[in-house]
Amino acid sequence: MTAQQLKNSILLMAVQGKLVPQDPNDEPASVLLERIHAEKERLIKEKKIKREKNPSVIFKGADNTPYEKIGDEVRSLADEVPFDIPDSWEWVRIRSLGEIVRGSGIKRNETVQQGLPCVRYGELYTTYQTSFTSAVSFIAPDLYEKCKHFSYGDVLMTLTGENKPDIAKAVAYLGTEPIAASGDLAFWTQHGMNPLFLSYIMASPYIIARKVALATGDIIVHISGDKLGTILLPVPPLAEQERIVACIQEAELVIENYAIKATALQKLQDSFPEALKKSILQEAVQGKLVPQDPSDEPAEALLERIRAEKQRLIKEGKIKKDKHESVIFRRDNSHYEKLDGVERCIDDELPFEIPESWAWARLGNIGDWGSGATPSRTHPEYYDGSIPWLKTGDLTDSYITDIPEGISQLALEKTSVRLNESGSVLMAMYGATIGKLGILTYSATTNQACCACKPVYGVETLFLFYFLMSQRTAFIKRGEGGAQPNISKEKIVTTLMPLPPLAEQHRIVQRIEELLPLVKGL
Repeated sequence: MTAQQLKNSILLMAVQGKLVPQDPNDEPASVLLERIHAEKERLIKEKKIKREKNPSVIFKGADNTPYEKIGDEVRSLADEVPFDIPDSWEWVRIRSLGEIVRGSGIKRNETVQQGLPCVRYGELYTTYQTSFTSAVSFIAPDLYEKCKHFSYGDVLMTLTGENKPDIAKAVAYLGTEPIAASGDLAFWTQHGMNPLFLSYIMASPYIIARKVALATGDIIVHISGDKLGTILLPVPPLAEQERIVACIQEAELVIENYAIKATALQKLQDSFPEALKKSILQEAVQGKLVPQDPSDEPAEALLERIRAEKQRLIKEGKIKKDKHESVIFRRDNSHYEKLDGVERCIDDELPFEIPESWAWARLGNIGDWGSGATPSRTHPEYYDGSIPWLKTGDLTDSYITDIPEGISQLALEKTSVRLNESGSVLMAMYGATIGKLGILTYSATTNQACCACKPVYGVETLFLFYFLMSQRTAFIKRGEGGAQPNISKEKIVTTLMPLPPLAEQHRIVQRIEELLPLVKGL
C-alpha cells in the first residue's frame, strides 16, 4: 500500500464515522445544523449572503432513512446515500451550509512584489496544502478593493484544473487578514463547520468520486459552485469533527514517515536488479564467479597464441598492425608492460587482483578494432542500399537483428566506412549512449559514433561483450568533460582487460547467462 492509499483509507474511515469513537455526550449534528440554519437565515436577511437555489431540508424518517424536502416535494434518499453513518451524524447538501462564493479574476501580470494579499487558483495546487495562514502573492490596493475576500475559517476550492480527481481541491484558511480570491477559485464561507474537517473530507475518496462525476472537460476540467453544492455531505457533531481532525493530523505524521521509507524501499527495489547485474559482471571479470580449474591452459599461453594469430592476420592483410603493440607480463610478483621497446611497472594501473591463471592485456591486443563513418548525405547514391548501416540508437545491449538503414556498395568503396564481420562487438562512443553495446549477427557498417571489435581466436565474443558491459560506468566517466561526452577508440583500445583461460571464459559466460535472466525477472 502506498502512502497515498493509506491516507485515502484513513479519510474514507473519517467520512464514514469509523475513524474515532462517537461520544454520547457530544451535541448531536442535528442541533449543529439547526444552529447553522438559523445563522444562515440571519445572514440572508442582512443580505450578507445569498439564499441558495432550491433550498432543501434533509431529515430522518421513522424508518431512519434520510428524506429530502424541496419546496412541497419530499423524496427518499435511500438510493443516493452511499453508506451508513452514526446515529449522531446527519446528511446535508453542501449548499445548505453557508455559501460558496466565486472569486474575481486576477491575472498573473497583475501581481506585485509588495501590496495586499491574494490567492490565485493555481497556487492551491502548487503552494498550499490542507491549510494556510498567509498568502504568497500580492496585488495593488485598487485591484484588491474590487475583489471578493475570504476570511478565517473559509475553505477555498479550485473550479478549474488539469484532471477530475484533483478538481475542487479544498484548502482551509486559518489566517487573520482578509485575502482577495482570484477567478477559477471559490471560497466556502459561513459554513459553521470545522474548516480543517471540511478540507480533509473534501479530499476523501467519497467526495472525490462525486466531484469526478460532476466535473466537465478533459484537457481543462471545470466544476461550478452550484454543482459542488449538490453533493451530499455527512456531518458529525462539532466535537467529533475536532477529534477527527486531530486523529488525521496525528496519522499524517506517521504517513509522512511511511512515505519516506516507502520511497526509499521502492528506490532500492528499482535499483536492485541493475545493481545485482553489475555485481555479477564485476564478480565475473575479477575471477570470482566460477572456480578456476588447474588443468586449464594459463592465460599467458593463450596470449602468446593470440599474438601469433594477430601476426598471421596482419601478414595476410586481413587486419592492420597496431601502432603501439603492448605486451604485459609478470615478473617478481609484479606486472610490467613493454611498449615501443620500453618496459615499465603497471601495478598502480591495475584496478583489481585476478587469479594466478589469468593475465592482463590491453583491449587493442585481443581483437581488430575500428570505428565507422557517415557517408555524405549530399550523395543520395550512397544510401538506400543493401549493406546495413548501424547508428548507436540501434544498439540493444544484445544481439543485433534489425538495422533499419542501409548504404550502397558505392558508399563502401568510396568512403571510409568499415564493413564489420558477423560476431563483431559494437560499442557506442558518443553522447548519452556511451557504452551501449551490441553483437552483430550479420556483416554491417556503422556510423562514426560506434566502435567495433572482431575478437581474434582465443577470446570468447560474449566474454568480451560482458567485460565491456561491466566497464560502462568507467567508460562514461572517461567520456565526460566536453559539450558532447565522448570516448575515443584510442581510449577504448588502451583499456586494461583481465583475460581468463579460454575454457574459463566459456564457463563464465555460461554462468552469466544463467544468472542474468533471473535478475531480469526481479
